[in-house]
Amino acid sequence: MKVSAFRDFVCPVDGRPLLKENNSLRCDEGHGYDLAREGYCNLLLVQQKASRNPGDNKDMAAARRRFLEGGYFAPIVERLFKIVAEMAKSKRQGPLRIVDTGCGEGYYLHQISKLAEASHDPTSLELAGCDISKWAVKLAAKRSKDVAWAVAGNRQLPFAPASVDLILSMFGFPDWKSFQAVESDEGRVVLVEPGPGHLIELRKIIYPEVNVSQPPSLSAATQAGYILEREEPLRFSVNLQNNSSIQDLLAMTPHAFRIAKKAREDIGALNNLSVSVDVVFRILARKITHDDV
Repeated sequence: MKVSAFRDFVCPVDGRPLLKENNSLRCDEGHGYDLAREGYCNLLLVQQKASRNPGDNKDMAAARRRFLEGGYFAPIVERLFKIVAEMAKSKRQGPLRIVDTGCGEGYYLHQISKLAEASHDPTSLELAGCDISKWAVKLAAKRSKDVAWAVAGNRQLPFAPASVDLILSMFGFPDWKSFQAVESDEGRVVLVEPGPGHLIELRKIIYPEVNVSQPPSLSAATQAGYILEREEPLRFSVNLQNNSSIQDLLAMTPHAFRIAKKAREDIGALNNLSVSVDVVFRILARKITHDDV
């Protein structure tokens, strides 16, 4: 597969196309956004921030990168790439334009790029990643130049209407109205969400009682005009053989904000932990198709 960056960003103020001018991106209304040294652009407006530095902080982003680089979630990547390749083959014309919302430090798009370039498929991909954390996007931009990276939130994705073919939401927070605003009629969304047994061994250490719940409702997706095409469960286990990896896993989960002192001490004493990975892939499509037009 041919892989290139999907750089068709639009201005977050007026939605006009952004074009590169020297070391910045500018629209024809005069709004400009500097390109960072690493190559990414910050398109998150001040009024879109809930705090000064939203999202993962520097240490959390680094922990996520270390853990994922250990290859523990490789089966997730392999399943994800299989889905991407199927969609690329079924696209009527042109490259499959993919945006990873909440891309973090870029692990999943980087791995998709590597697998695509190693394949002999004649199709092509254009890749972009957005995250609300500037620290995560900075790491992502250092990782891969075959992807366009931007600091941006899910509530206002910086892409033109009907310009995106596939949105990825990896353990993220989908905003269905925003997704609908940028996706083509053939658009798809791939959600990867935790199943009931996801990291249950770690959760049993953290909580006196473990809440075993199903993936979130898709009612908001249905209201925004999406239908569930299929679900694919994926379950496997990983063995963490040092405390650093265990701590990195904890740091990249929401449980890090809720853990009590005693549980943190217990985890700090562990040098080996086998954990279950239980996720579900949910593929959703726009209700509107070319056949309906």
